[in-house]
Amino acid sequence: MSAALELDNVVGGERVGTLAGERLPLVDPSTGEEYGSSPLTRWMDVDAAMDAAARAFEGWSRSTPGQRQRALLALADAVVERADELVLAECRNTGKPWSVVRDAELPAAVDLLRFYAGAARVLEDGAAGEYLPGHTSFARREPIGVCAQTATWTHPLLLAVAELAPALAAGNSVVLKPAETTPVTAVLLGEIAAAVLPAGVVNVVCGDRDSGRAMVAHGVPGMFTITGSVRSGMEVAGSVAADLKRAHLQLGGKAPAVVFADADLGRAAEGIAVSAFGDAGQSCTAASRVLVAEEVHDELLAALVERAGAMRPGPPQDPDAAFGPLNSAGQLDVVQAHLERLPGHARIVAGGRRKGERGFFHEATVVAGVHQDDELVQNEVLGPVLTVQRFADDQEAVALANEVRYGLVASAWTRDHGRAMRMSRALQAGTVWINAHRGLVAEMPHSGFKHSASARDFGRAGLEEYTRVKHVMSCWQE
Repeated sequence: MSAALELDNVVGGERVGTLAGERLPLVDPSTGEEYGSSPLTRWMDVDAAMDAAARAFEGWSRSTPGQRQRALLALADAVVERADELVLAECRNTGKPWSVVRDAELPAAVDLLRFYAGAARVLEDGAAGEYLPGHTSFARREPIGVCAQTATWTHPLLLAVAELAPALAAGNSVVLKPAETTPVTAVLLGEIAAAVLPAGVVNVVCGDRDSGRAMVAHGVPGMFTITGSVRSGMEVAGSVAADLKRAHLQLGGKAPAVVFADADLGRAAEGIAVSAFGDAGQSCTAASRVLVAEEVHDELLAALVERAGAMRPGPPQDPDAAFGPLNSAGQLDVVQAHLERLPGHARIVAGGRRKGERGFFHEATVVAGVHQDDELVQNEVLGPVLTVQRFADDQEAVALANEVRYGLVASAWTRDHGRAMRMSRALQAGTVWINAHRGLVAEMPHSGFKHSASARDFGRAGLEEYTRVKHVMSCWQE
């Protein structure tokens, strides 16, 4: 029997325990069994991590963009060297299929590190000039300071990198707290970073919601970033506002996939099903609401039901599994409770049940007959659950798509280029895909509208989020 995994925090370039010695269990979601523990960070531990980050910031913020580029490239190379270890850790901690982590998520994390390594050298903010006679003005983009960051459990490694990379490229130091249930790869990433970057530039502390609240309340960070639920984002926004800190909020989604009668229905059904049920639906960008033209409603619904039935959940080592388990017993309860509360007019036409008694697996589920004001249509579930509604015309399609509080991503499926362009403008979402429903790239911004986000991630915009702008004016006229 293998030894239990015992994680530590990574502070000031060293593995450290917590002062109180409290621990949280690590549970394999594929089996429901404990296989280790992580530290439960309290206020004094947070204080020590913030102190280490603040001391490291003094030197790191004065490094040149070229120096930061070389450091981030070295970190990317170190991640590649430890790829097998990271993939194994991520799959055990999340239950994701090997192929998803190995072939998609880890390469995406490495790509983000390398992108921001280069982006560190191309920050610019207007031309220097004499905007006032006898005075020369120029703008400086400077790092904010210590960034306190929390990452959610949906894509633990990828989201940790997505927060770390632009912050480090801009010259900030970081204290990162991964989700309570999925801390393993963030701690491993912190250990890798400690061997490449100056001590204290990256610090990783584990813990629960109270650990995160301690980070928000601490006086050192100049910025707090969160990838999480709308409820958590609202709490963070209120807390940081009391101290006038900057908040970087990347929150939930309830993404519509709008399918018109002229669409390639086979392609639409396949793309939507992969997005909706891959990752067990545990992604804020997952397709969760299908809006389909009434003349092809029955045909598309049948195709979605067929694909849901063919997509089987399973553990990471199952090569035929289409997706893994839900994150925890609590998340399994959330999904089942939503389905148990369905109104009488809604009907489950595929799936709808827990799969097996071991682990937290759930069938790919399709629900038809829902109304716009139903809870399942309006609220994020983070499970393999897809609703299907019909619309009569383009105007109704746009109304149904936009009449939720979220606005992260959306997709439109049509062969009509003009309609595609109209929909790209009309859909209230930070990302709109045409004839696809997944695919984010490092070069282009990822943000949301309404309750989904106030943050801008990826691309040049993502780097600028972690900077502040200073106007310098020099008088040279005698």
